[in-house]
Amino acid sequence: MARRSTFQQAAEEEDVNVTPLLDIVFIMLIFFIVTSTFVKEPGVEVERPEAVTAEDRRTASIIVAISADDEIWINKEQVELEEVRTAVQQLRIENPKGTAVIQADSKSKSRLLVEVVNQIRATGLTDIAVSTEDV
Repeated sequence: MARRSTFQQAAEEEDVNVTPLLDIVFIMLIFFIVTSTFVKEPGVEVERPEAVTAEDRRTASIIVAISADDEIWINKEQVELEEVRTAVQQLRIENPKGTAVIQADSKSKSRLLVEVVNQIRATGLTDIAVSTEDV
């Protein structure tokens, strides 16, 4: 009987408690999720026009792309001009203080660019930039 109780005591001493390790892993996971930034893609590759007065802008929560064929892309989905306002309003719900960047192809019509800007401004968003290439 004495052997059995010492064997049970030895088995209890050999158990590894992984609870503190799991706590640390979950805390690190939460930290990386909170501090990470995600790159949003418009859904189409555009050839941006060149500009001498271009300024860097690091963060943009809404990216709208206009292709050379005058197609409008938001979040990897092609949308019509009339749908731009609704799509931007939905994205503003996610980030109310966000900014918008329009990536217009150099071969796209400037009239369409102005109409897209007007649709975005109709949502109440005033911080809108047009993406260009540095010269």
